[in-house]
Formats: sequence, structure tokens, C-alpha cells
Amino acid sequence: MDGLIGDLYYLDGVPPYSRLLLPAAPAPLLIVNLGAPFLIRAGTDVETVEYADGCAVTTPTHAWEFGYPTPTRSVGVHFRPWGLAPFLPMPAAELCDRPATVEQIWGRSEVAELRHRLDLAGAPHEMLMLLEEELVRRLRPIDGLDLVRHLSSAIAETRGAVPISELGVAARASSTYVAKRFKDIIGITPKRLARSYRFTATVLALDVAAPIDWGDVAAAAGYFDQAHFVHEFREFTGLTPTRYVEVRQRFQREHPDHELDGWPLPAD
Repeated sequence: MDGLIGDLYYLDGVPPYSRLLLPAAPAPLLIVNLGAPFLIRAGTDVETVEYADGCAVTTPTHAWEFGYPTPTRSVGVHFRPWGLAPFLPMPAAELCDRPATVEQIWGRSEVAELRHRLDLAGAPHEMLMLLEEELVRRLRPIDGLDLVRHLSSAIAETRGAVPISELGVAARASSTYVAKRFKDIIGITPKRLARSYRFTATVLALDVAAPIDWGDVAAAAGYFDQAHFVHEFREFTGLTPTRYVEVRQRFQREHPDHELDGWPLPAD
């Protein structure tokens, strides 16, 4: 499990907003839902889908919308980009921008049993221990995982600035093999992962309380064409740069010092 998971969490109560907008960030997740169904709209051209038992989400390529019930109750896992694959019965690319229910990946009866045991647990700590035990039980070997983890870590350390062509050479693997393993394990190519890290670093570094020179931001992110930067900004966040600042300012105004400040964003 070491090196696969960022954190496990328990969520209970009333969310700051019923609908939240999440970025195309390199952060796969798994949620086991214990409350009323929640709603997901993955991408801009798809309809909202109801998820009763939870969901598994690999690294997305577009911003996506998550609708919480009120109140909400769930346990979940934030994975490293490569961390969800050892718990999936299918290549990660099959879930790219198409979240699966937990039932689809683990089976109806087994998920029903897991949810029942989680419901009976006496405290959040016990629930997280049960979830961790389930993950350990389901952990399976994945071909190329060490390679993808090594190369992805290099991408993360440089915030997406490392030349992708150099990664395969350093790993003594062909670009075709590397791209295939990335899509099977992370769901996207190394180039796309680098873009995701670059945008995550760029967007989260913005100080929305101060004036922003978008030309300088675009140049610092490696873009010589500001129009291209704005297009990718909207693809990544679901918002134009100006609208993003307005929404971030709204969150800070309505929920000062909230732990979710930055991401996700209110979609109401």
C-alpha cells in the first residue's frame, strides 16, 4: 500500500455547497457512499449520473462536477496517479472521464457487505481501518507499475516541466510501451499527466486576492500563446480565468479559512 495512497478520509455532515466543481487534477479517488446517492457530471457534454454505492475515478482530462446529498456520509481514498490501478479489474483508461460505480469494479454482493460493515463500525477510525483492510485484500500485481510510478514521480517533482521524450530514454523503454503502460495504469499519457501537474501548480499558486496579470501567468506556465492558455485553463478548471477568480473569491468570502479553499469550487 505504501506509495499508492495519498490519504484515506471520512466525510460526514453538510457540505459547503451541494454542487462542487473539481479540476482535471492528477488525483484518482475511490468513494464508498454511506448516505443518499450523489451525482456526477464528468465533462461538459454529458448528463448528470446518479451514484448510490460510490464511485471510482481515474485521472480526468476535463473538469467534472460532483453533487453531494445533504447531509452526506462516506469514506474514501485519494490515490497517487498510479495508485488506483491495482484495485481495478479493467485498464484505468476505460474509466477516464467515465467514473465507475464501486459495484462495477468490485461486485454488487461484496460492495453491499462492505457498506454494511462500514455502517456497523462504531467510529470513523474503525471505518477507515475496514476500508484499508479491503484495499489490502484486493491489491493485485500490475505489469509496469514500478516504471509508471518512477516516471510519474519525475513528472510530479518538476511540476510537469520534464521533457517527456527524456523519460523513456532514461528508463530504457520505448515511447510506445511507456504510453501504453501509462494509459493502462493512470488512464492518460505521460504528456497529458505533465499538463495536469503543470496546471495544478499554476492554478493553485494564484493569489486571487491580488490583481493577476494573465499574460505573465501564461508565460510562467510555458505558454507563448495566451489564447491557448485560456483554452486549456477552461478545459482544466471548467471556468475561464476571470470566472475562476470570481468563484474562488466567493468561496473565500462565504467560507473563510475553510480547508477546501482552492479546490473544489462551488458550482451552484
